[in-house]
Amino acid sequence: MDQRGLVERAREGDHDAFAELARMSVARLDSAAYLILRDHELARDAVQEGFIAAWRNLPTLRDPERLEAWLRRLVTRACFDVLRRRGRRPIEVEIPALFEPWVADATGLLADRDLLDAALGRLQPEWRAVVVLHYYLGVPLPEVASVLGIPIGTAKSRHHRSLEALRASVADLDPVSAVPRGAQYS
Repeated sequence: MDQRGLVERAREGDHDAFAELARMSVARLDSAAYLILRDHELARDAVQEGFIAAWRNLPTLRDPERLEAWLRRLVTRACFDVLRRRGRRPIEVEIPALFEPWVADATGLLADRDLLDAALGRLQPEWRAVVVLHYYLGVPLPEVASVLGIPIGTAKSRHHRSLEALRASVADLDPVSAVPRGAQYS
């Protein structure tokens, strides 16, 4: 059955249809929540809160084709709710590999991943959310703004500032691999 049919069945109270919808998106949402919160347990809590909100508010979903975007918004908001409830205590965790290595030098890839993890850890959660939504989930900036409930200009500003902060962090953490100022970034 297609997504629209599953949404319609779930709106009528079909738990199995909702479970199928959740199964289709839980892995990506859990990964995104983890990258924002930097804690596996908190990420699972945020995803669960997002799905609870989705179940309760499913009748308000106007366009079943936009379910994935709606779920992203609910989970992202749940992440920020978790952060507000929890405070801003720093957490040191490892970031899992997002892609399979393409080169034989696994040591270099691990070092790069650790460097990126440390640089991401220095970002404010609001900035980190923009980076995760845009680069990890592939959400365009206008939709990132919508998910986070901020103006597009604010999303663009946070995007720009987060990239600058990441570059500065990489330069601070590993001056050897830092890209010189004025170089082209792709």
